[in-house]
Amino acid sequence: MGNSDVVLKATGLTVGYEGRTVLEGVTVECRKGEFWFFIGPNGSGKTTLIRTMLGILRPLGGQLWLQPNLAQREGIGFVPQRCDLNPALPTTIREFVTLGLVGIRLGAKEKTERLEWALDKVGLEGMARRNYWSLSGGQRQRALVARALVRRPDLLILDEPTNGLDLSTEDSFLRLLADLNRKEHLTLFFVTHDIAIAARYATHLALFSSGSLESGPCPRMLNRAVLERVYGVGVEVIRDLSGCITVHVHPQGEGP
Repeated sequence: MGNSDVVLKATGLTVGYEGRTVLEGVTVECRKGEFWFFIGPNGSGKTTLIRTMLGILRPLGGQLWLQPNLAQREGIGFVPQRCDLNPALPTTIREFVTLGLVGIRLGAKEKTERLEWALDKVGLEGMARRNYWSLSGGQRQRALVARALVRRPDLLILDEPTNGLDLSTEDSFLRLLADLNRKEHLTLFFVTHDIAIAARYATHLALFSSGSLESGPCPRMLNRAVLERVYGVGVEVIRDLSGCITVHVHPQGEGP
C-alpha cells in the first residue's frame, strides 16, 4: 500500500484533559480497509484517544494526522455505546438515521438515496417508516450503525457497541461489521474489552496499558508476551488446526 492508503497517523501523540495526561507517546498508523480493535481495561485511555480522533479533545502533544477528507470529521462515522434519544418522543427509523447527516448539506434526493443505502447495508431495508422504539436491541444497534453510515464515511468508529447484546445478536452484529469491512473496504475502529472478539475479527490491534499503547497486525500482537504486558495476568493463546485463535485470560495468580 502507498501513503495514499493511510487514513490516520499518530506520532508521539499525548492525549488527556487539562492538567491530566491519559496517554503519551502514541505512535500508530492506520490504513484504508483495516479492522482495528482497541483493547484495554477501564481507564486505560481508549475513549480519550477516540475523543481526540473525533476532534472533541485537542492533543496535548505530538502529532495527529488525518486524511484530508477526515480532517473536518465529515468522513468519520461514530457509533456510541448507547442512544440517548428520549423514548417518549415518537421517532421513525428514517428520522433517527438522518440525524447522522447533521452538518452535511445535501439535496432531498441524495438524502433519500443515502438513507436507503445505509438501511440496506445494515439489514433494515424497507423499515424507514417504522417506530425506532419498536425495534429489538440488536436492530437498534444496526440503526445506530446506519446513522453513522448515512454520512458515507471512510472511517467508522464504534465505542463498545456490543455491550448488553446477547451472544446470538452480538454474533450477527459482528458479521455485519465484517461484511462492511470486506465489501465496502471500510476502515473500522472497534473499542472493546473482549479480546476473544478481536481474535476472530481484527486485522490490527491497539492494546492500552499503564498510559501507553502497543499496536500492530493481529498475528504479531496476539501472543502471550504482548498480552501479559497489557493484562499482567496469565494468558493462554490457543490456535486450532484451522488457524483460528482463542485467547483465555486467567485470574491473577492462576496459570493456564
